[in-house]
Amino acid sequence: MPNVIDATGKIVRDVQTPAIFEQDYSAKSHTLFRAVYRELASPRAGTASTKKRDEVAGGGRKPWRQKGTGRARQGSIRSPQWRHGGVVFGPQPRSYVTDLNKKERKLAFLAALADRFKNGAITVLDAAGFSLTKTNDFAKLVFGSGKAAKTGPSTLIVTVKGEANADAIERVARNLRKVSVTDTGALDVKDVLRFERIIFTTSAYDALGGPAGSARGGAKREARSAVKTLGVPEVQSTLGEGK
Repeated sequence: MPNVIDATGKIVRDVQTPAIFEQDYSAKSHTLFRAVYRELASPRAGTASTKKRDEVAGGGRKPWRQKGTGRARQGSIRSPQWRHGGVVFGPQPRSYVTDLNKKERKLAFLAALADRFKNGAITVLDAAGFSLTKTNDFAKLVFGSGKAAKTGPSTLIVTVKGEANADAIERVARNLRKVSVTDTGALDVKDVLRFERIIFTTSAYDALGGPAGSARGGAKREARSAVKTLGVPEVQSTLGEGK
């Protein structure tokens, strides 16, 4: 069960883990791999470009006659073995966008969060009375002390976009190297797996199908609610459609 901490870092209670995240997803490791691969590959610009020998300017004349010079025969100064010559099998502009169907994206997202719950890496922050304005005070809240913030576990704080204290949390955590802040709409699989610890605000945790979601009943309903509210962000390439 995740702990709920208040704005001073004190544990005030425990909350129930949503039933959908208590299931066994150990057989879905390949789906996780494909989801992370897609999220890392799709934003690549794909603009790397080299010229082949027929695209490099110049080199139309044979540098010396075929026989009688004692040197190796050459047909063009733009052959790949020449300096400033063409490139053999070099990169060409392409799209790195990788497709993954919606069911697999949802499954990977649930499997990643289930792993975090299983390993006790989820904490809930009751941000109702959040009034911290100093980075050092926030470091004490998250890590116990300002010194521990330099060597502590990497931490992701998840808020709901537009909630009351979201801007204050992002501002006070901005200078902590081990802390990143995101919102439920931008949370993706690679972020869930990359950070050693995830802290949800109470509003963000309710979006997972926590206490409010459980009251509505049903693991399938919790899954639909979590994925719909948090979303599975679409990753777009800056190059657009592939050739």
